Amino acid sequence: MKRLPSFSLRQWLTLPYVALVLVLALTIGALSYRAGSHAVDTVADHLLLETVARIGQAVDRHVVGSAAVLEAAFPNGMPAPASIDGELDTLRTRFWIATSLHLDPNNYVYYGSRQGQFFGLWRDSIDDGELRVKLEAGRPRSLHRFRGIRGELSAPQVEQRVFEPRERPWYLAGARSTAHTWTSIYIDFRTAELVATRARRVLDADGELEGVVATDLSLRRLNDFVRGLAVSEHALAFIVEPDGKLIASSRSANVRPAADGVNVRINAVETGDALQVAAYRQVRALLDEGGATSGPRALRFDGPDGDDVQLAFSRLHDRAGLDWITVVAVPRHDFMQGVTHNVLRTAGLGLLAALAVMALGLTLLSSIGRDLRRLALAAREVGEGRLDAPIEVHRHDEIGALAHAFRTMQQRLRLDALTGLVNRDVIVRAIDERLQHHRRQTDGESFAVLFIDLNAFKRVNDRYGHEAGDRVLIEVGDRLRRVTRRDDLIARYAGDEFVVLLGRVMGLPDAERIRLHVEKALREPFAGLAADASEPVTGGAAVGLALAGDGDTADALIAAADRDMYRRKPGPA
Repeated sequence: MKRLPSFSLRQWLTLPYVALVLVLALTIGALSYRAGSHAVDTVADHLLLETVARIGQAVDRHVVGSAAVLEAAFPNGMPAPASIDGELDTLRTRFWIATSLHLDPNNYVYYGSRQGQFFGLWRDSIDDGELRVKLEAGRPRSLHRFRGIRGELSAPQVEQRVFEPRERPWYLAGARSTAHTWTSIYIDFRTAELVATRARRVLDADGELEGVVATDLSLRRLNDFVRGLAVSEHALAFIVEPDGKLIASSRSANVRPAADGVNVRINAVETGDALQVAAYRQVRALLDEGGATSGPRALRFDGPDGDDVQLAFSRLHDRAGLDWITVVAVPRHDFMQGVTHNVLRTAGLGLLAALAVMALGLTLLSSIGRDLRRLALAAREVGEGRLDAPIEVHRHDEIGALAHAFRTMQQRLRLDALTGLVNRDVIVRAIDERLQHHRRQTDGESFAVLFIDLNAFKRVNDRYGHEAGDRVLIEVGDRLRRVTRRDDLIARYAGDEFVVLLGRVMGLPDAERIRLHVEKALREPFAGLAADASEPVTGGAAVGLALAGDGDTADALIAAADRDMYRRKPGPA
């Protein structure tokens, strides 16, 4: 079998990764074009349905306040007075509050009674208003300007013609309906803008019709909203009544002057806009077939000049009888025009992103490889016997966990499992290193080695068991820690034998003083046998001493200390 090329770990991780990223970058362009063309229909449908929903929300925000205005002017259940003569101040307060709820567009609220009286409040601004009052049938209205809810009324201006509220469309519609109702949309003769009126009957204390309260709703803001929609370059949005009369349109006016100079409403099929005419006819035909009577719907049809057109529409209703249709139409080429450009741009950005990701990946791989090399070097040194080899890896990922486990392994390899002291290998290496330093005269102080052997350990094991013997060994280790210095190193050498490296001594007298101190500490009774023995158990230990010059190697020094220990031992171990 042919052998694979010999690559480093970094190369094995890098080369396939680089190849994969390059292939991915080259594939992005091809897939983006194909996916883009297939996604146009879905994206267009979602966009148009969302736009239709936005128009519906705008309509809802525009008309929903009118119900609250009527409720504030004449709360449901509050009987209307037989005459408004004594209620002018009360009506003025309520109507001011009502018009404050939605000043734009519901800035006019008014009431007509079955006796022919009329009371209306028109708000020019947040502070200025006009009161329109008629107290007797067959007489014109009086207009009073004022400022603020309690402002003083100006001198009356009397209209020329007689205003009869009971003959107005809003009064007739409200009187016939038992709930809120919308009048037909009409053109305000002063502003030439479309207005809709919402009306509701008001009852007397006996539950009989006493009058009608109404509020006007200017549709100018709604038309401005539709004109401000930004869907695409050739997109069309409009709101229309079922008979085709335009309420708002992004392309055409909704009012035009007739031959006699009077403004009239425009029907969608009369606008001269081919896309608007085709879109309305498509929706009207679908509604005539009984489809999509509620909820938004998206479709595609052949538009003017054979263009493929994406269209979405929704029919809006409310409890007061509102029935409007919102339509959004976009030639399909608007969505396709930028596909090629976007694909090229996406491919270029994808390639740049791939290069950036590649650079980031190589940086990460370099970091990982560096830390793996450090772990490999530490493992090699541990294999050569240097158990305290430092591992300079500080991470919080899997490699960091590996380094932590390696440090734990080092620690366990260096320590005696029972006593927690360092083991034989560690003490031997430490003595050898100290000998080398001593020979190079890198330190000006001498050092010494103690060899310790417990005197009566075998009898403890035989009499009290190995578990008690283990407790004795642990206690001996604790005592040695207490009586030695911080820079001394203590090891369990074998069985009941311990070795101590005295890091610095000032000659033989200083070392002998420490040896005697250790020997004395080990003569104390073993607390770990208090529960097993009827009387304190002592035995002490023989402690041998060797100075730095007593041997050329660690083994020689330990052997010298061992011989000195035997000379001091009182009897067989």
